[in-house]
Amino acid sequence: MATFVVLVAAILTAISTVETSGGVSSGARPARVRRQTGELRQEIPAEFTQIYQGSVFNGTEDIYRYTYMQNESSPRAIRVEVKSEGATEDYPLLFVVRQQRGILSWQVPLMIRGIYGYDKVSRTLCPMDHLQVGVKDEKETVYLEVSAASPTALNYRVNATILTDFILSTGQPRNFLVSPSQPQYYAYKMPPDLDMVVVKVSSPNSLCAVFSLQPIKCPVYDLDRNIEFVGIYQTFMKKAAITVQRSYFPNGEFYVVVVVKATDADCTGEMETIQPAYPSEEAFEMRRVKEVNVVVGPSITDSQYVTAVFVGILVFVLFYVVTFMVLFIQWIRQRNAELEGLAPRPEEQGGFQITQPSNAEAPINAQRTEPNYGATATDPYTMGEQPAETKPGIPPTDQPNGPPIPPNPPPPRPAQPKSYPKPPMVHTLSDSSMEDDIDMLDDADEDKDIYRTKTFLYVADLARKDHRHLSQKYNLYSWNLLTISVFYALPVIQLVITYQKMLNTTGNEDICYYNFFCAQPAGDLTAFNNVYSNIGYIMLGVLILILVYRRDYTHQKKVDAGDRYAIDYGIPKHFGLFYAIGIALVMEGVMSGCYHVCPNYSNFQFDTSFMYIIGGLGMLKLYQTRHPDINANAYAAYASLAIVIFVAVIGVVFGTPYFWAIFTIVYVLAILALTAQVYYMGRWRLDMGIFHRMYLLIRTDCLQCSKPMYWDRFVLLLVGNIINWSLALFGAVAQPDDFASFMLAIFIINFLLYFVFYIVMKLRSGERILWVTVGLIIITLICWTLALSFFFKGVTTWEKTPAQSRLDNKDCVLMGFYDDHDIWHFMSAISMFCSFLVLLMLDDDLDYTPRDKIPVF
Repeated sequence: MATFVVLVAAILTAISTVETSGGVSSGARPARVRRQTGELRQEIPAEFTQIYQGSVFNGTEDIYRYTYMQNESSPRAIRVEVKSEGATEDYPLLFVVRQQRGILSWQVPLMIRGIYGYDKVSRTLCPMDHLQVGVKDEKETVYLEVSAASPTALNYRVNATILTDFILSTGQPRNFLVSPSQPQYYAYKMPPDLDMVVVKVSSPNSLCAVFSLQPIKCPVYDLDRNIEFVGIYQTFMKKAAITVQRSYFPNGEFYVVVVVKATDADCTGEMETIQPAYPSEEAFEMRRVKEVNVVVGPSITDSQYVTAVFVGILVFVLFYVVTFMVLFIQWIRQRNAELEGLAPRPEEQGGFQITQPSNAEAPINAQRTEPNYGATATDPYTMGEQPAETKPGIPPTDQPNGPPIPPNPPPPRPAQPKSYPKPPMVHTLSDSSMEDDIDMLDDADEDKDIYRTKTFLYVADLARKDHRHLSQKYNLYSWNLLTISVFYALPVIQLVITYQKMLNTTGNEDICYYNFFCAQPAGDLTAFNNVYSNIGYIMLGVLILILVYRRDYTHQKKVDAGDRYAIDYGIPKHFGLFYAIGIALVMEGVMSGCYHVCPNYSNFQFDTSFMYIIGGLGMLKLYQTRHPDINANAYAAYASLAIVIFVAVIGVVFGTPYFWAIFTIVYVLAILALTAQVYYMGRWRLDMGIFHRMYLLIRTDCLQCSKPMYWDRFVLLLVGNIINWSLALFGAVAQPDDFASFMLAIFIINFLLYFVFYIVMKLRSGERILWVTVGLIIITLICWTLALSFFFKGVTTWEKTPAQSRLDNKDCVLMGFYDDHDIWHFMSAISMFCSFLVLLMLDDDLDYTPRDKIPVF
């Protein structure tokens, strides 16, 4: 009975010829394999490059035997191509390849993700030559078995070829075609003189594919469903790169594997329907077939690596050298001046100054020729007397109509214990100005209303509180920030180390958004250069702390010595915010370094949190300069910044239109509240009378805007409101994807606005800017311009998928080690250092100006 069934099936089977491809000339004719009557299993001696066709059904099997010579000196691989148009998902053809030390099997149609089957499959067999070290020429036999469970005969064709170009050479590109059912891989071995190479793949089309590096062992995982099992891998569209150290793979040998995804969803993040691979032979090149170019090139040498690292740190060491040289020269000059009995004169340094406007043109100076209306005297020994008219930045004794210039500074005050001296009368003129005593009482509020709401204010009006108390208040900024930094940094470091270990363990380089075309590994770190380039923030932040400490120490010595200029003249010296700025700059380097260990969507806030803090502290310090009594305390400032960081996280994670609507409303309300706070110097309340006061504000400063009550504040806040309302409108309409950068832009724009306003008002008030400060401002502008030019050359973006981000990857641009973003780190660190130096030295011209002659703006 079985013989009869076989005979009937053989008669009904029609054997057709099918065209061949890959390694076979166009004139080659397929060899027909005929099954003998009653023969269920037949073995066919086969030759490479020869196409064989046949048919099998349930209970039958065809076995093709290929024999070739192993050659250890010239490793080769075998590639098998099979096709069947009659096989279905219910009755597939099964192909099994048996080698001496391994088995490889697949079916036709090849089901990709269980959705669509490909009827044409090509696979490269794992070469045994690499696994048999020391074996000389020897014959190797490979068996290809074809079987099916179909009740009817299924036609097929097979073709096997030997790949003689299986080994990749350094610097020589290799082009080939791949598809979901026809993956390709090649072998590479590092030359003895190389310890690190970069494997780059590129393609002219944007089909989603996976690029993997796997150790030399069998089996090789080259299908979509298993390529992620071993080795290192990335998804890519048009280009990708992986930097490999010799220690990653035994003997520096590995396979380069490429396979195309069935859909582009993994690369674009958008779901789509799987399309048939080959609806017809004519559509072969129009479906998911990708042309790929692979090239393995040398990376930088160890000496170049060390040189780049050394040069990176040397740049910032030079800042220390130059700074200490300048400080030493200043110390020598000061010492010589003291030995000669001469007082140091800041006006000898010169400076930039515009012509002082007339009183009619500049209301801010109108009061200089009128009674002070509350601006207190700065000399406790001449209580009740108005000081002589002085020019800003010049000691009173140098005025044209003043007394003769003494050879030495004014006599020091009586020596006091080594601490802040008893506050001068400028701080204690009225008992109602002491916060510790009666600041919570109504008469204190009334007193503040008197001298804080005057038309023209001077620093003496807003520097009435105890200097020691204020210094302690502002020192909380640095101590609180130090505490925040420790508790914030520890879990961050733990998290990014976990990310890096996960990447190294799984080999999934889609976890982190590196610039893979310039990723220099070191130890377990994949992109050490991106982490190391943040050293500038740390070193220059420490240098800022050193400079601030020197100023603080020098000022304290003068105060202890009873120097009247240090106590009663110039801008009140409070260094707590400067210490906080230095700590924030150091922590920005630490947090940015942590972020770049594994930059991705989940930890972006590590890189931006301290940027918000730096921007906020910069604005607070600029405001504190002439408003020491009414600046925000550390708790309120850091609570506000925490809310900003929280909103930034929410905006990135849940950036929906509803969020943008709520954010815009809150942003506008915050602008209005801050406007009222600044305009009235904190002398306003949010209570039931707010609407009446708003009516008075509109009637006074809007309907009669030709004469606003506080001209300078009115101009600043008007411009600021226009800019911030424009930003709010832009955010509501455009809804940018990178909400964190949008928030940071708000901070930067407002800080620059206030800084420019401060400079303009300083010059308009007849004050000078020392030439050294002018030079620093110019250098700062140049550095920021260069830094931003490199920042906008984005090399990665976590707003997109990893494959899309790699489209922005670029080669190294400096010493073969640093990319554009690394240079941004260097330049922005230098820019922020220079910016804070400008902030530190901006009002040095006022050191000999009485505080009741320094206007508030």
